[in-house]
Amino acid sequence: MARRGGFQGGMPGNMNNLMKQAQKMQKQMEEAQKELETKEVEAAAGGGAVKAKVNGKKELVSITIDPDAVDPDDVEMLEDMIVAAVNEAMREMDNVSQASMSKITGGLGGFGGFGL
Repeated sequence: MARRGGFQGGMPGNMNNLMKQAQKMQKQMEEAQKELETKEVEAAAGGGAVKAKVNGKKELVSITIDPDAVDPDDVEMLEDMIVAAVNEAMREMDNVSQASMSKITGGLGGFGGFGL
């Protein structure tokens, strides 16, 4: 019985093209990631009483608190608004990141599970 192996019928050329496309996509994704790191998003809670700004590295950049939101008798409410604003800013940055990567991957949700 003949042993089968390797590529048959022009497959090596297709594999080379596939590898080139994958490398191009990875380079585009790296460039997009660098661009995302420079972006910032802001989200608010409590009708704008608390604002949180997050960068593309998902780092909290700033918190702005309206002085009227500071009630010494209700610190818990202020804490809740801070948490809500930060969480919303993080979600928004996730959305921006996913939209950016989706443009490159065509909505595949990443690239083959390679952590991208």
